[in-house]
Amino acid sequence: MTPVQAAHTVIETITQMAQEQRPLMLRVVPEDGAKFWTHYPLKDARDKFCKSRWYYHVHAPGDRDEDEHGHFHLFLHRTQLPEGLEPKVWPPQGEDAKAHVTHLIALSINTLGIPRSWFTVNRYVTNEFLYPADTMIAHLDDFDVDHTAEDDCVNRFVTAMVALYKDEIAELLQTRDQQHEALVAEHGDKAYEKASGAEVLSSIPIDLDAKIGSMDLG
Repeated sequence: MTPVQAAHTVIETITQMAQEQRPLMLRVVPEDGAKFWTHYPLKDARDKFCKSRWYYHVHAPGDRDEDEHGHFHLFLHRTQLPEGLEPKVWPPQGEDAKAHVTHLIALSINTLGIPRSWFTVNRYVTNEFLYPADTMIAHLDDFDVDHTAEDDCVNRFVTAMVALYKDEIAELLQTRDQQHEALVAEHGDKAYEKASGAEVLSSIPIDLDAKIGSMDLG
């Protein structure tokens, strides 16, 4: 998907959500509200063809910015990377880890259902198989969640947002790795775990109007 195609899809899906008066979060969490920390959907939204996935969750008050409702965690499956490629850092469970995924990026959503920021997290947050930024960047185009069992509008929106912000996500992943290097120098093997005290490693705000307004959509 090209950035222009992605922009059109983002506009289309946001318009549809507005016309149907069903903002993004009501397509993901129960109408009576989300339980804090719970994955929505419970076993994650998994693309039936490529195995990319997403889940959405809501942090408890005091553990999130006031204007954030919740955020998506977006993943590639290990099978989307070259066969035999060793992760930079393994989960403590090794090959027995429950989910064989690598975290691509997180997408924060405000209380109106509008994207507010992108951010990366330390390895322990999602218990991922951690791969270097260069590997993740090379496979950004492989992220596709258009064919999960969840709301089609949400699926297409998430896929398109990654394609639209590909350059920014690449920079965030590179910054994440730089932060990891600093953490290793300070904490050694604990750099990638909760003991490091580091959770969010890089972030940027999102201004969709400015982003799309700067493009020639043809």
